[in-house]
Amino acid sequence: MTADAGAQLRKGVVEYCVLGLLADEPKYGWELSEALVEANLIASIGTLYPLLGRLRDNGWVVTFDQPSGSGPVRKYYRLTAEGRAQLDRFRAQWAPFARTVTALIGEGRT
Repeated sequence: MTADAGAQLRKGVVEYCVLGLLADEPKYGWELSEALVEANLIASIGTLYPLLGRLRDNGWVVTFDQPSGSGPVRKYYRLTAEGRAQLDRFRAQWAPFARTVTALIGEGRT
């Protein structure tokens, strides 16, 4: 896969991956960043905060501050009802989409 194709694929799904990470419980930025960097979906924490801002502006996440036992207060992100609805819509579309693409490109074809 060319770097451009990979970047486009990541850009198209990373917001929904963040929503998925927040589906079970609120998380703070560093936790989200570690998971996304490890999955090779973002390059660094610096690319995460603009994305979180867009999610907040869309009404898909809200923030709250919580004291940390090991340092300064942390800003946590929580999924809203609209964010959960967006994630549910994405989940419903993703599996059929992925199956269609796999069928068309013929995974394992030469």
